[in-house]
Amino acid sequence: MIRKLQAVALDCADPVRLAEFWAELLGGRVVKDPEDPDWVEVHGFEGTPLACQRVDDYRPPQWPGQEHPQQLHLDFDVDDLDGEEQRALALGATVLERTDQLRPEANWRVYADPAGHPFCFCFHRGA
Repeated sequence: MIRKLQAVALDCADPVRLAEFWAELLGGRVVKDPEDPDWVEVHGFEGTPLACQRVDDYRPPQWPGQEHPQQLHLDFDVDDLDGEEQRALALGATVLERTDQLRPEANWRVYADPAGHPFCFCFHRGA
């Protein structure tokens, strides 16, 4: 029986750089294993740890195209879309789509991390 989700692993060319991006964005810390430099984890934030793993000939996903499909993406609940966007861009993210500005019913924006993985900030409208 599965006890818990241990980590979400993201393929990339530079696991240290990608882990540093996610650690700063999430308020976590980079955890390196000196025995395995191709696997770097991000811990210390609420939720499942992220792992960044080096792969040979890494090709980033394309969004929304399917030539290099995204495979998965991460969604984050935020209180301030503009503020979190500014912070993410300063850390090296890029905007893929400001969906909330294109569709009035949408409450999210789509970004790519420095290795090209899509992620979304979803505006939390309170309970």
